[in-house]
Amino acid sequence: MAPPERVLHPDRSARDLFGYQLRKLRKQRGLSLTTLADELRRGKTAIADVETADRPIPLELPDELDRFFETDGLFTQLFNLSLRENFPDWSRRFMELERLACEIRKYAAATFPGLWQDDDYGLALIRLGNPRADAEEIARKWASRKARQELLTREDPPLMWVVLDEAAIRRYVGGPAAMRKQIQHVLDLTAHENSIVQVLPFSAGGHGALGGSTTLLDFTDGPRMAYLEGHDAGQLVDYAPKVRSASLIYNLLQVKALSPEDSRAWLHRAQKEI
Repeated sequence: MAPPERVLHPDRSARDLFGYQLRKLRKQRGLSLTTLADELRRGKTAIADVETADRPIPLELPDELDRFFETDGLFTQLFNLSLRENFPDWSRRFMELERLACEIRKYAAATFPGLWQDDDYGLALIRLGNPRADAEEIARKWASRKARQELLTREDPPLMWVVLDEAAIRRYVGGPAAMRKQIQHVLDLTAHENSIVQVLPFSAGGHGALGGSTTLLDFTDGPRMAYLEGHDAGQLVDYAPKVRSASLIYNLLQVKALSPEDSRAWLHRAQKEI
């Protein structure tokens, strides 16, 4: 006699909901775990563990399930939602608000912003921050970050205005080829009206945001919020005086930075120099 199936808890997490939907559709099609695993060319235990949320969802599985069950992106959407749950608590609320913002203004102190990172650069940056992680963990962390970038390609994307410190451009993360690609990625993004870059050159001297990156979020139906970010922690700020202070510092950075037109020309030159 076969053991009873484990009870699923779809309200516990996005990964649990993913497994619940997988079991639901599998049973609607009258498929056993063995049959579905054979169809997908995966192990039966691997599929069973995904249904019960006992293992991370393999990166390629959501697309395979959407094609097999013809679910029009359902599993991909649930997977992306589960990836956002991998972020620490201190950044998760910020990312929820980020998706609601109509304008995102950011000072990037040392690296290109996550929303603007190219694959090679982003993977290299994650490897540097996780020197003991294996390839699968690195790929999963990058997938989590890349999933956030969908908000820039949605039907009504926010305006994203970045003051990019020269330090982010002069430090060759991933090597020369990766940096050339990363700069080109920013040039491609800022060729459209929803993305603007201003380079803050070393010659601009000191400023009030030397301690880390700053992000300002504007909403159509709410007050501005700020997010102050260090190396491995961040603080979401909604206290009006502190938000005004962060906004003033950002405004002064924009004044010190090159114009958007001059910044794109500067990036073209920097790309050729690599």
